[in-house]
Amino acid sequence: MAEPDQPSTARMIDFWLGGEHHFPVDVAAARAFEEAYGPCAVVFRSLREFLGRAVRSIADAGVDSFLVFGAGVPTRGNVHEAAPEATVLYTDVDPVTIRLGQRILAGSDRAGYGFGDATDIGTIDPAQLHRFVPGWGGRPVGVVFLGLAAFLDDETLSRTLDELYEAVAPGSFLAVDFAGEELAAYPRALALMGPAFRMRPPAAFGPLLGRWEPTADGVGPVAGWRPDGEPAAVPDPFYGAVATKPSA
Repeated sequence: MAEPDQPSTARMIDFWLGGEHHFPVDVAAARAFEEAYGPCAVVFRSLREFLGRAVRSIADAGVDSFLVFGAGVPTRGNVHEAAPEATVLYTDVDPVTIRLGQRILAGSDRAGYGFGDATDIGTIDPAQLHRFVPGWGGRPVGVVFLGLAAFLDDETLSRTLDELYEAVAPGSFLAVDFAGEELAAYPRALALMGPAFRMRPPAAFGPLLGRWEPTADGVGPVAGWRPDGEPAAVPDPFYGAVATKPSA
């Protein structure tokens, strides 16, 4: 696989998680961000642990197929590892990440990887959707929407989440996260995130979910969402929730 000349947030996260699927350009970008913010590994491990707890809670509710947007590198505790009995379709818009994901999952019959723009679910290959998320629209599924809300304006995010609500069957779940305002104290790090990056006050998160109904856990710092034991003592740049489309 040819080495890319631009860093990828997905592969930077793989580096912070201790993975093996990144390139020198990603490591350089990750270290530059840490110089502006501080250690990131503990933050992204906490976020990945939230993903695992959220996915397992959805699987425990009887859901056995997941659609993942902005999936990044499909390892280090990603969805098919957190719910090994489920089928999973990972999607992303970055062609390098998609090819990497397809290579990692080449031997799997329960997880696939393809192009998918979260703001336009019509971009997903129907054959892949039918294979890995069987019964899409007719039976409950888990939708994973992590790392995306921070790069969508309020109007686009609200529309996207509402379109997903319309598309899934009653009884479906959404795992989602938001970026809080922590980076406001780190202007160099905030600048590295680019002009599309949006911080939001926690009070804004709930209304953006629209018709999706958060579980009783509500929306809160990811480390505190159904923690295994005492919540990890980490910064709170990310807030997360699991929400449902109630059964009729």
